[in-house]
Amino acid sequence: MGRGKLRIYLGSAPGVGKTYAMLSEGHRRVERGSDCVVGFVEHHGRPRTEVMLHGLEQVERKELSYRGAAFTEMDVDAVLARRPALALVDELAHTNVPGSRNAKRWQDVEELLRAGIDVVTTVNIQHLESLGDVVESITGVRQRETVPDEVVRRADQIELVDMSPQALRRRMAHGNIYKSDKVDAALSNYFRPGNLTALRELALLWVADRADEYLQQYRGEHNIRSTWQARERIVVGLTGGPEGRTLIRRASRVAAKGSGSEILAVYIARSDGLTAASPKELAVQRTLVEDLGGTFHHVIGDNVPDALLEFARGVNATQIVLGSSRRRPWQYIFGAGVGATVARDSGPDLDVHIVTHEEVAKGRGLPVVRSAARLGRPRIVAGWVAGVVLPLLLAALLTHIDSDPGLANEMLLFLALTVASALLGGLYPALASAALGSLLLNYYFAPPIHRFTISDPKNIVAIAVFFGVAGSVASVVDAAARRTHQAARLRAESEILSFLAGSVLRGETTLDALLERVRETFAMESVALLERESDVEPWKPAGSVGPSPVTRPEDADVDMPIGDHMALALSGRVLPAEDRRVLGAFAAQAAVVLDRQRLVGEAEEARRMAEGNRIRTALLAAVSHDLRTPLASIKASVSSLRSDDVEWSEEDRAELLQGIEEGADRLDHLVGNLLDMSRLQTGTVTPLIREIDLDEVVPMALGGVPEDSVLLDIPETLPMVAVDPGLLERTVANVVENAVKYSPAGEQVLVAASFLGDRVEVRVVDRGPGVPEEAKDRIFAPFQRYGDAPRGAGVGLGLAVARGFAEAMDGTLAAEDTPGGGLTMVLTLKAAAGGRPQIHVSVDGEGRSAPQGPGGPEADRPPGPVDFDLDSIRQKAGPQ
Repeated sequence: MGRGKLRIYLGSAPGVGKTYAMLSEGHRRVERGSDCVVGFVEHHGRPRTEVMLHGLEQVERKELSYRGAAFTEMDVDAVLARRPALALVDELAHTNVPGSRNAKRWQDVEELLRAGIDVVTTVNIQHLESLGDVVESITGVRQRETVPDEVVRRADQIELVDMSPQALRRRMAHGNIYKSDKVDAALSNYFRPGNLTALRELALLWVADRADEYLQQYRGEHNIRSTWQARERIVVGLTGGPEGRTLIRRASRVAAKGSGSEILAVYIARSDGLTAASPKELAVQRTLVEDLGGTFHHVIGDNVPDALLEFARGVNATQIVLGSSRRRPWQYIFGAGVGATVARDSGPDLDVHIVTHEEVAKGRGLPVVRSAARLGRPRIVAGWVAGVVLPLLLAALLTHIDSDPGLANEMLLFLALTVASALLGGLYPALASAALGSLLLNYYFAPPIHRFTISDPKNIVAIAVFFGVAGSVASVVDAAARRTHQAARLRAESEILSFLAGSVLRGETTLDALLERVRETFAMESVALLERESDVEPWKPAGSVGPSPVTRPEDADVDMPIGDHMALALSGRVLPAEDRRVLGAFAAQAAVVLDRQRLVGEAEEARRMAEGNRIRTALLAAVSHDLRTPLASIKASVSSLRSDDVEWSEEDRAELLQGIEEGADRLDHLVGNLLDMSRLQTGTVTPLIREIDLDEVVPMALGGVPEDSVLLDIPETLPMVAVDPGLLERTVANVVENAVKYSPAGEQVLVAASFLGDRVEVRVVDRGPGVPEEAKDRIFAPFQRYGDAPRGAGVGLGLAVARGFAEAMDGTLAAEDTPGGGLTMVLTLKAAAGGRPQIHVSVDGEGRSAPQGPGGPEADRPPGPVDFDLDSIRQKAGPQ
């Protein structure tokens, strides 16, 4: 039995019509004679969607009981028993009610597909797992019902259901998505034009990438090498020269003319190691192309034009941007150049742009860094041709001309060919050219002709001198070529090392970035920095880049020791000896970078220790004064009561006892804050998170303030919060006590709670003097008092402890101005995944009404929750 086909209607936002499109497809299949059933569809009271269900067979839902309420889910067993050809299943990301066959609806769909049943389903772009953080940053709502991207990517068909933000908002305003009492809240929150535009762009880009994957897969399966210009991809060929930035900016302007265009900058490095490309310039160009939204690629290839074209065709590029050659006119005798070769071989499906720049014809700068022994096959072949073939052609030409130029002129011509062969191929082709030229001069031009004998002694001397001069000239030219290559290499090496040293000293290079630079510079597959504690300990990687890095220096193609217990190991090819000097410098810098990173960590640890010492010093100061004050008060009261020479009245004794009690309370409060701050500083606060109602905790936190000083506004409809009740109580108590302390006499402090998305906010509002904007963060620092607070008012730890506890519970505590004067403390807490014990239902327009309780599923709720009573819940959850 084959696997069923999956078709997904992907919506850019709730309410765009995914369910309607799915039901329309079901009617089309029924009209064509297909066996189609509705596995699960929720119309949410939308008349047009409800009408579309008429005429389609619906499999009876499975009824489940959860927290005393009845809910319905898709009956997977019933659908499997019915075995239709096609099942319509709405809301792929939906979380099933606890007790269902599977936790998620996409798992139900997987079962149907494995049974050979085709499925058509729906999902919104915001429910894709990989986009959760992006959607939250855009809308402020964290989507808790998600589906793995891979489940959607495996679909046989993905169809985007889209609608412009303006049209969707009009549809919302007309009441086609939500009830009229929820329209205003939805339009002003989740369904803002900016949110809808961003979600629409996410959907379009995701579907475009999926289409691109299909295209690449199809091209690979059918071995298609030609470019299909379905999407503009612009490849920028870089040489590491100063013109690269001009090319990248020009390519960016070309890409800006078409929506969805991509920029891919590629640098082709030869496989023989170091090149004359400036690493500093390449780093600048890499940053520039990434800032412009493109990608940088490093490719190894000895034939630059072929490698560039191979890369462009491999990424299905449509255009190549190259710079005009920097070679001087005479240098074209060595070849047509990269630009001309790429333009000639690109074919009709790949456009090549040659961009002019300020470096045109100013010289190519440093030649490719290689020694004379590694001139490359084309240069060596050209040298032997100039040294062997051209002398034969010259001899044939001179023997067939009527006029005799004379032996001296003929020697000069052969000497020119010897010099040319030395320039091209080095010493050995030049020596061969000198020997062959001497023989040809003897045989064809020195009497007697056509014999290897010389009758005139002067000619013997001339030919001998010719051979000596030719050999000497070849040797000098070859030595000069060697010195030129060595100078170019040393210059390239010095530029690499100076840039490397500067970036490391400035702290701009991380260890991974440095190892990546080593890998690119020497054209290696992987690089690893290994270390061990002693000679008998195993090697451990301190850092690595590239696939499959080695774990021992002896397994590497190249290893560079760094001291006794550290080594740089490279895999990919064996380096020539002259490259090891630069590699040694890289290895030393790698050790420096590693030490610097560790020193930075130690410095951070020292900073934390210094901060701890500062806290302890401040703690001692607090103990010396603030803790002694209540102790002195208690001591004085107790001494007075124990005094035998004074007769205290009942009122006086009560007053002294009250002073003792107040002093003990202050002392207990101060010691508690000090201990809490100590726990925060040492990192020993371990919150025990559980789900609880705010109205169970907040009232308990008000025991330390006068009974009529606080006004509570905690709605019963709030969801539960995931907190540590003890830490939350201390947090609220400290914040409220601080607000009461600074509130004017007769003014109550307001403690109000509300929620948005998956966060619950507790606002503590006072009408005190307020805090300037620049001091709002400072008031949360330990041992800080604002304004003229008296020394006896505490050690300044209340807000610091409150913020520390809030952050320990994955919450936040911030200060805002109270409209009309005063300060508002905003405590933001994480709502429990299941909501309240009593049932809440949230309707998002596309997500089915679902129970919200601890551990239960949560529907998408862009405009905010909609609460129903139990009878309404049962009506919504029952069969439609």
